[in-house]
Amino acid sequence: MGAISRTAKRRPATQKPHTKTPLWKQYWKNRYLVLLFIPAIIFYALFAYGPLYGIQIAFKDFIFTRGIWDSPWVGLKHFERLFNLGSFWEVFGNTLIISAYKFIFGFPAPIILALMLNEVSQKRFKKAVQTISYLPHFLSWVVLGGLFMQFLSPSIGPINIFLKSLGIEPIYFLADTKWFRSVLVITSIWKGMGWSSIIYLAALSGVDPTLYEAATMDGVTRLQRIWYITLPSITPVITIQLIFAVQGLVADDFDQVYNLYSPAVYSVGDVLGTYVYRLGMIDMEYSFSTAVGLFRNIISFIFIILANSIAKRVNDYGLW
Repeated sequence: MGAISRTAKRRPATQKPHTKTPLWKQYWKNRYLVLLFIPAIIFYALFAYGPLYGIQIAFKDFIFTRGIWDSPWVGLKHFERLFNLGSFWEVFGNTLIISAYKFIFGFPAPIILALMLNEVSQKRFKKAVQTISYLPHFLSWVVLGGLFMQFLSPSIGPINIFLKSLGIEPIYFLADTKWFRSVLVITSIWKGMGWSSIIYLAALSGVDPTLYEAATMDGVTRLQRIWYITLPSITPVITIQLIFAVQGLVADDFDQVYNLYSPAVYSVGDVLGTYVYRLGMIDMEYSFSTAVGLFRNIISFIFIILANSIAKRVNDYGLW
């Protein structure tokens, strides 16, 4: 009884308040993992943040012999010229139209491919399809540009040979303003669809298989499983990729357009990337081309902010 009474009279030990570990101690504790970030930090410091020093060229009349620092300031002169130049707005419109086509038709493509591969039960066939679909990503547009020029040739291209056999006049796909944008969209989807599907396949691998088993027992069809289980499970990944895709509406694929277009299709195929290249590297208008590039980056920044804000309101997923 005495022992029990002494135990009952004991006061519960007060729990010490949890103190937050300082940030530098957390970094030191995980120092070997932090070291893995050093190559990425160096890369972005040299090639992403370092070149920001050159942005001031957009507000100067750059003189090559005097360098960036000693070139005279001209304020918003190049931006005023930019907004009053008809050719710029034509190029800007081409960029938005081509990017919108790629977004509408290209964004769902890797999702659909990933869903289809996820339903394949034969592992060998699945791996073969994945390998074939990934392969174009590793080929540069320099190589693919030459291949497509031959493939779409009006004289020796297999498509036009087939059209000729049907009595149809050959189509100049890469020199016809009616077809050039379609070629850009289709070839872009073909090249990147397989590689882009990897992230969705990774997300699909994390879906709880018991959900599918329960749905099957309830008599749910395969399409219903995809709609009510698979897609909601990978919604966060789709949202993040969607935000990046919206940001890229003005970030044209320079390599693709440069290797496929020609003066005959400038009116529908000239984009901001090729426009800046011609101004800066060929016409040597460094200040004006920098102003165009800065304008494009500002628009991309606005797009990604808006897309992230809308995504956060719709489904509470976003980049931050």
